[in-house]
Amino acid sequence: MRITVCELPHEPSALEAAWNELSRHVQQHASELVLLPELAMVSPVWECEHFDSGEWARAEELGASWLPRLAELGAGYVVSTRPVRDDGGRYNEGYIWSADSGVMPLRRKCFLPDETRYWEGRWFDRGDEAFPIFRAGALMFGLNICTELWALETYAEYAKRGAQVILSPRATEAATTGKWLSVGVVAAVRSGAYSISSNRVEDTGTCGGMGWVVSPDGEILAVTTPKAPFATVDVDLTAAVRARTRYPCYVFDDERG
Repeated sequence: MRITVCELPHEPSALEAAWNELSRHVQQHASELVLLPELAMVSPVWECEHFDSGEWARAEELGASWLPRLAELGAGYVVSTRPVRDDGGRYNEGYIWSADSGVMPLRRKCFLPDETRYWEGRWFDRGDEAFPIFRAGALMFGLNICTELWALETYAEYAKRGAQVILSPRATEAATTGKWLSVGVVAAVRSGAYSISSNRVEDTGTCGGMGWVVSPDGEILAVTTPKAPFATVDVDLTAAVRARTRYPCYVFDDERG
């Protein structure tokens, strides 16, 4: 499956130009799945320490307004997250869009930071503790949203259940890019799946870009940069099966004793 990762701004004028370029890239490369950053297109309301219901409503409305435009990318599938309200709660909800089914919810972010510029614990409620396997055509994938890349306990389960890819939309700062890429490599090697991530990018540096594709063996196949903000890789869906027969995955295989 051909998958595209990106770094994408949220500021309206910059986003419109980047979106048009991303659409051209996806169509030129005949991408089948596009991973957008965490809460793509939405203003970073969580940078404010105090919750504001008006700002939340505007973010929710803006996120919803972009959903009909996902078809402009020309891919079969698009994955990202969006702000949603449900039964009195506010959530960061993963979703998958397809040309056939439209927008379908996945899981809601469970692990939420609560510190300067990342006050997510004050803007969102904790979501799903389970990390199931989802499908996009022939692709079997897990969804670890940003901070959840550090949920190392999820990778053994992904290996057991046959995940081929771990998708991780992010909103992480430039100063910490190295450690995020490191955990992306760990995610791939421990699960025996591709680790695939896209990130928001902002002029302030609060979010520092760099999307990546890491192979099940831990090889960094592609990263995005300010000069090349999109990257497309052909993902071999059989590679995860082979990787799980090799070290270190097999060491932790309960069926081997």
